[in-house]
Amino acid sequence: MSRPRIIIIFLLFTTLASKAQKVNAYNLKVVNNKSYYKSIISEDSSQKLVELKSIIPDIVYDLRYATTNNFTEKRLYPSGTQSTYLRYDAAIALKKVAEELKAMGYGIKIYDAYRPYAVTKKFWKLIGDERYVAHPRSGSGHNRGLAVDLTIIRLDNGEELEMGTGYDDFRELAHHGAEGITEVAKTNREILKSTMLKHGFRLFETEWWHYSWPNENNKYEVMDFSFKQLEKLGRNY
Repeated sequence: MSRPRIIIIFLLFTTLASKAQKVNAYNLKVVNNKSYYKSIISEDSSQKLVELKSIIPDIVYDLRYATTNNFTEKRLYPSGTQSTYLRYDAAIALKKVAEELKAMGYGIKIYDAYRPYAVTKKFWKLIGDERYVAHPRSGSGHNRGLAVDLTIIRLDNGEELEMGTGYDDFRELAHHGAEGITEVAKTNREILKSTMLKHGFRLFETEWWHYSWPNENNKYEVMDFSFKQLEKLGRNY
């Protein structure tokens, strides 16, 4: 097959895939079309959602929304979910964070990263308050595979470092720079913050555990693939 013909076929495939990806009631494009996802990865490999343990084998998961141990007290991910994702550049940056922390005797524990858009709609139905959950009209960094909720653990025993509050604590004590927490907790938060910022992440001022990768020029779109779908896509693409 001649090169010009290959190019024409690829462009036709990309065009058809793009047309197949519709906007929702909020006029928001939510990517749930496998062909479209494959087409954008073919054009830009940094768009790929990467399973974190595939590049950071000793990372620890405590995926709270696959349990009832979260602020909603409801299971929002399938029970037993054992995978989570970030876009390629964010995942590589997190790997560098893990390597730097490892040299200090520390590791990373993940509470949440990629979140299907369908789950954000469930959050909104349950909570309906933008102080705590993203509105479905715009989606969130988690829906785009750019946000990660995490803490630091000791590698020798797996214990979490003291951070002043637990995960998803919505008091002012969870804010960066908060008073009323111990000096040890302040130091530990600073270790996490300085390492994450050094490798390109941005903090969320009211949640010490929440960091996000920049979305310059709205490059990354909202995604709505289940974890099982992403696992299958990862095997086949």
